[in-house]
Amino acid sequence: MMNIPKKFAVTTMVVATSLLAACGSTTTTTSVPVSQQIAYNYGVVDSIQIVQVQTERRGPGAGALVGGIVGGVLGNQVGGGSGNTVATVAGAVGGAVVGNRVEQNNNPPQVREMYQITVRMDNGSYQTITQDAIADVRVGTRVHIENNRVYRL
Repeated sequence: MMNIPKKFAVTTMVVATSLLAACGSTTTTTSVPVSQQIAYNYGVVDSIQIVQVQTERRGPGAGALVGGIVGGVLGNQVGGGSGNTVATVAGAVGGAVVGNRVEQNNNPPQVREMYQITVRMDNGSYQTITQDAIADVRVGTRVHIENNRVYRL
């Protein structure tokens, strides 16, 4: 038998085993660019339309506050004792309601133009998003939808 150093024999066995293992492997991996991924929030812009949107009114504002104060002061002038308290509360509530109505009548809701973007999603469905600006999004642009907004990829 030949006299082969032990380290050389072990190293040769490790290298040979590694090479044989690599030859037997058939696993391949491919990566798909983000722009080609199929996901529920990716798609292509199908249409863009300008629509008129009425702004929502906020809750009671200055009209209700002023009306409540004036109504409370006027209600306080009526009666005495517990009747005075009831009249003050009723005057404040009634004044707030009237003041709020006057404010709404004097400040009609605003109408503004927004963009209604229809996106054909990768899964074949359609999703429509309305937003105030479209930046560089056009029909045919690849986009993703996040937080109810359309973003170009």
